[in-house]
Formats: sequence, structure tokens, C-alpha cells
Amino acid sequence: MPKDRRYRVVQWTTGNVGKSSVRAVVSNPTLELVGCYAWSPEKVGRDIGELCGIDPVGITATDDIGALLALEPDCVVYNPMWIDVDELVRILEIGVDVVSTSSFITGHRQGPGRDRIIDACNRGGSTMFGSGISPGFVNLLAIVSAGICDRVDKVTVTEAADTTFYDSPATERPVGFGRPIDHPGLQAMTAEGTAVFGEAVRLIADALGVELDEVRCDAEYARTTADLDLGSWTIPAGCVAGVFASWKGIVAGRTLVELTVRWRKGQTLEPDWKIDQDGWVLQVDGRPTVKNVVSFLPPPDFQAETIADFMTLGHIMTAMPAINAIPAVVAAPPGIVTYNDLPLIRPRGVVPGAE
Repeated sequence: MPKDRRYRVVQWTTGNVGKSSVRAVVSNPTLELVGCYAWSPEKVGRDIGELCGIDPVGITATDDIGALLALEPDCVVYNPMWIDVDELVRILEIGVDVVSTSSFITGHRQGPGRDRIIDACNRGGSTMFGSGISPGFVNLLAIVSAGICDRVDKVTVTEAADTTFYDSPATERPVGFGRPIDHPGLQAMTAEGTAVFGEAVRLIADALGVELDEVRCDAEYARTTADLDLGSWTIPAGCVAGVFASWKGIVAGRTLVELTVRWRKGQTLEPDWKIDQDGWVLQVDGRPTVKNVVSFLPPPDFQAETIADFMTLGHIMTAMPAINAIPAVVAAPPGIVTYNDLPLIRPRGVVPGAE
């Protein structure tokens, strides 16, 4: 692909991840921000830079989808909290590629919506790609780790985080947080709310060239013994304040791929799950067995006055795998693609002063 090409980008929403996406696109000389979709009416007509905490960029947010698509962008950076299949179909069917962080890896959790997305890609000659930090980029690192083995018995990705200061009930309630510990629908709720991890299980199995017999979720829970004030909402005593979900890819009666997440809140958890450090452990059992620990730290010049400021690092890590994939996705054939279908994703345009 030409080194001097700039990719025309439309930003879709300016929530927490969307703000980080805008900042990254605006600062990247290989990308050109040409428009922005605003979901909230109060954001319509406002400068995108103002919405995202940077200097004005001279482009105002709009809710006019037709006007945005008429700009003929190469790619939409799609950062809503959840996928809207109707929106995606409208974008893809006119030939605009999409990179997304909205709980999308293979699209299997969308059910019939996945076929609609594929059909839209085929009609428009467009490409759909989803990633994020986890699931997404971390699973790619596990695949890369398996590349030095001549035998792979199992791939495990373990995520652990104290999410006490992650105040997002819209994403946490669907996985079971805040529900009574004996709620009969907890298992089904967690399986649905974390289903994108099941897609990541499929991603790893596909990289290994193995067809899975079953993909399933098993879950465990911990309760808070006192009311837990999380800012915008409260988890009452006796309700779920810890969720452990294990997504397994099973073949021939054994677990080949296992992705687990353990999230806890507050200091009154029962049982009191210990989390020494937020991050991921990637382990490939085989010959040899490979183990990697992935964690993150702020750079020396990072200024964080509040926990919310520190959470910006997580938003950056979520946004960047999709943004860095834009050139590869634009060059890819039509359809839903994953890391298994793309060449090495290169972080172009991110070295200051090296334009």
C-alpha cells in the first residue's frame, strides 16, 4: 500500500473510547478526520475537538448519516457501546469499510445479524473488522506466542481486574453485577453479556486450524457484604460484586482454548478474590510451554488527577488496535475479517516528529 496515502475517516460516536479515537486520528498524519456521527442530540453542531477535549478541528458533529456517507470516507471508526446492525448495514452496503471496538470479533454473537453484515459487505465490496484490547489484541498476542511451538495442547488467556472505579453500569449490569447472588438467570446473563469472548475463542481456534465441537461459558460469582457505592449506582449488600466468566472452546472432549475474566468491585467481597495486578496472563501449554504477562503503566509525562483520568489509558488501548488496522482493512477483500485474515498490523503515524 502507498506510504503517502491518507485515509479519510468518519468517527462514529464520541463516548469514552470515541474520544480517544478522535485524538488518535487527529494526531496521526496517515489519517484525515472528515466527519463525526453524534448519537446524543446535545452534541450535534458542536466542534469535534471541543467534544473530545482538544483544540477545535473545524468539523462539527452531526446525526445526518446520509451526509456523513456522502463524504466518501475510506473507513468508519465505529465506537458505540454495542453494535447496531442496521447502522452497519447502511454503512457497509455503500462500500465504506468499518473498524469497530463495539464487542465484535467474528460477529457470531449477532445471530442472523451476522449474515446481514456479510451480505452488506458483499453488496458494497466493503470490509468489517472488530478488535479492542480484550477481547481482541490480547488474543492476537496469544496466537503469536503459539508460533514458537511444535505442539499446542491448550491456549489460555486470563484477565483479572479490580473494576471498582470503572463506573459503567450500562456494560456491567448485563453481565450480572448488582443482581441478587441467587438470581436464577445469572449464568445466562453472564454468557450473553460476555459473548464476545466466545468469538475470541473462535478466533484462536481458527488460527490453530481447528474446528471446535463446542463453545460454552461457565461462571462463578462473589457478593458484597455491604452496600457498595460506585458513583452513579449502588450494588446492595448480598448482590453480585464479583464476576468470573470462563469461555471454553472444546474439541474431542477437551478444552483447547480457554479465555477467563475475573472482575471484582470494592473491599467487602465474599469470597474475597485477590487480584494482585490488573492485566492478562497468556499461556500456551505445549512444546515449549510459553507464558507472557501483559500489563500497562502510564508514561512519565502522563498527568492524571483523578481515577477517571487514569482510565483514559484503557480507552486508548481499546481504540488503537482498530485504528492501526485501518490500512490493512481498507486493502482487505469484502466480508468480515479478523486478525487471521490480515497482514501484520503496523502502528504507523504514532511516532511524534517522525512524519
